[in-house]
Amino acid sequence: HGGFPMAVYPITEPPGRLGVITAYLMIYVVWGSTYYFIGTALQGFPPFLLGGMRFCTAGLLLLLAGRARGEDIFRGPLVRKSAVSGIILLFVDMAVVMLAQQYLSSSLVAIIASSTAIWIIALDVPMWRRNFRSISVLAGIAAGFLGVGLLFAEQLGREEGGGQGAHGILLLVFGCVSWALGTLYAKYRSCAEEAVNNVGGAAWQMLAAGVMFWCWALVRKEPENMDWEEVPASAWLSLLYLVLFGSVLAYTSYIWLLKVRPAAEVGTHAYVNPLVAVVLGCAAGGEGMTWARMAGLFVILGSIALVRRTPPEDSAGKGRALSPAAAMAYRKGISCRESEK
Repeated sequence: HGGFPMAVYPITEPPGRLGVITAYLMIYVVWGSTYYFIGTALQGFPPFLLGGMRFCTAGLLLLLAGRARGEDIFRGPLVRKSAVSGIILLFVDMAVVMLAQQYLSSSLVAIIASSTAIWIIALDVPMWRRNFRSISVLAGIAAGFLGVGLLFAEQLGREEGGGQGAHGILLLVFGCVSWALGTLYAKYRSCAEEAVNNVGGAAWQMLAAGVMFWCWALVRKEPENMDWEEVPASAWLSLLYLVLFGSVLAYTSYIWLLKVRPAAEVGTHAYVNPLVAVVLGCAAGGEGMTWARMAGLFVILGSIALVRRTPPEDSAGKGRALSPAAAMAYRKGISCRESEK
């Protein structure tokens, strides 16, 4: 999706009001708008070529930013672990999102993608004993599956996407599971490296995903089958937007916000992003909104609110950071503990 899992940082610097407002606009509006701009970019680029250009460019820019911040960006463990989480998180999930968006509207894709929170809780096996003792978590998981099931049932009776809408939803569910597994890998395997190399970790994740996208683009012969002169200006502008705003500026704003604002407050973007995607898709993209989709949206958002009511695990990891690829994991109530290096 447009964002990353959430880290926990100590608040160490007084933020300026304008800076905080601008940063929140980035993670609220920009990340929420990425689904619409992915759809626009796909009107000119095939999916794997689009992913390769986007993530390789953004990864290189973030690598330069990490170097400028003084991060040790070429540490072997950092590169290896970030590459693994990047392939599972970004490559698989974003490939699925772009393939599904060929059949589904951007607003529907955003609604289903927001259910990733439920999969992270459901698949976090070491935390089952704690999580499943909570009535709110159990209710949230059940509500999340109900919301996705409602949208799937709607697609079975519709002709959107040439009759492939239901297949698109199944693709998205697979992508949500992949993102959840990548987030948990980052939580339990790579947080120790990426916690101190925030931008560098994200850069290697994007570069690894970008390389995988390029490999598949070449296998599918997407570059040689492209008619570059026929690519509309809107597709080029959308690609530029996804690189600079969706991947670079929004992410660095997110990292900064985690240092100057409470983590739980920053995590509210999990609720705002799908709402922004729905509004933008309907207003700018002319996408239809049915009662079933509205119900699915609010059921899934309600399920996220329920699973996030889980109390903190302990105080051992207070002030520590999850990986940048796992920054989205915090918004689902996951923290990086000292014993989980």
